[in-house]
Amino acid sequence: MKLITGGICAVEGVIAAGSCKDEYGVAIIVNENSTASAVFTNNKIQAAHITICKESLKNNQLSAIVANSGNANCCTGTEGLDNAREMAEIVSKNLKIESNDIAVASTGVIGRRLPMDQIITLIDKASTKLENSPKASKDAAEAIMTTDTFPKELAVESELKNGQKFVIGGIAKGSGMIAPNMGTLLGFLTTDIQASPLELEEALKKAVEKTFNMVVIDGDVSTNDTIIIMANGKSGRIDENFQEALEYLCSQLARMLARDGEGATKLMEVKITSSKSIEEARKAAKAVVQSYLVKSALFGGDPNWGRIAAAVGYSGAEINGKTMTIQLEGSHNKVKIIENGHVKAFDGSPELETAEEIMKESEIKIEIDLSLGEYEAVAYGCDLTYDYVKINAEYTT
Repeated sequence: MKLITGGICAVEGVIAAGSCKDEYGVAIIVNENSTASAVFTNNKIQAAHITICKESLKNNQLSAIVANSGNANCCTGTEGLDNAREMAEIVSKNLKIESNDIAVASTGVIGRRLPMDQIITLIDKASTKLENSPKASKDAAEAIMTTDTFPKELAVESELKNGQKFVIGGIAKGSGMIAPNMGTLLGFLTTDIQASPLELEEALKKAVEKTFNMVVIDGDVSTNDTIIIMANGKSGRIDENFQEALEYLCSQLARMLARDGEGATKLMEVKITSSKSIEEARKAAKAVVQSYLVKSALFGGDPNWGRIAAAVGYSGAEINGKTMTIQLEGSHNKVKIIENGHVKAFDGSPELETAEEIMKESEIKIEIDLSLGEYEAVAYGCDLTYDYVKINAEYTT
């Protein structure tokens, strides 16, 4: 497996574009006659586009996606549904694609009417710019940004077990309102793999469960979360090598989301090892990354490892404090602050001094060995800063 340029446009046959004006943006991605699958938010309040997407995906096929930023089109009633359908219809007219083969997505402020005049203008503009190029992928990634500070895109090339090459590309957005059930998170993936609808659905759900569902910025579950994958079948048949590459790509996009959390200055990666089950491992990892006390300590560079231990303890996962090991790792060094239940990082110890140095870095890995089994999980999060409060206190003003 290797990283390649091009984002969603790294896949042969995919064209994309993005257009922005003021606080609004529109991205269009075209991968005609693709097998498709999607995963959506678990929030019981859902944006209008999710209804439209589910309608379009009834036959497990898509040819295009149109997504807007700046407005979530959520809690907008029948008007919101009509507006979402109109977005698909305009793309259908512009590109000569059946409207029921077009998925719609929105992200932004909840509870406001979609400014259709502006959205239509941006759709028309993006429709004239569609191309297969790295620039087109980046433009699309930028068009779906809200409070994000940088576009998130990635592409990988790998080989199936029979030696045939395949490509997966992706873009994502998300910076706040992100919890373990995905976040104000949009993600669009393209690939040239051949897969049945069921195979593609299983592959996507497995990858999302391991990656996007393990990102926690602030614990709020969004109304708009949507991950869509489109496979045009121009390469070989799906196998476990594809699954590995898909999970890698999604994990790297998930890391980008966590690194760009609203107001964030630090990335936190928490790995639980030797757990009794995958469910237990995920519980423990999520508890640490979503702990406001851990996140605050991270921001302050405070090696208050007791907060980490406490979060694991209340996570609901089975643990044994007498066998648990907690390790901090930075870019140049690592240190065990608890080893098999014994405290090593106490006042005046070299371990505590090393822990203090690591906590000042911009990326911190926390590994917690439960010594109870063979399962592991990784979660991604960030620190809690003054800017997070400022951004969200002023979000709609």
